[in-house]
Amino acid sequence: MLRRGSRGALAPKVGAPMDAEPPEGGLAAVNLLTVAEVAAAMRVSKMTVYRLVHSGELPALRVGKSFRVSQDAVNEYLRKSFYQAG
Repeated sequence: MLRRGSRGALAPKVGAPMDAEPPEGGLAAVNLLTVAEVAAAMRVSKMTVYRLVHSGELPALRVGKSFRVSQDAVNEYLRKSFYQAG
């Protein structure tokens, strides 16, 4: 899906929408992390986090020109990505 950017150019829609319902406390109870915080928690580069967001593998919220990722989304991504050796 394409959308118009702030300068009128067509740009791909970024990230997947957050499907989960907000917690009972409302959106204020959601713990949002910056891309740098997610990268540090996952021990990967910020570019890797951006790739995950742009591919839709890691749901993110766009705030101005930056992204925020919920702690729950990070935990779910890591849970799904866990690899059992042997």
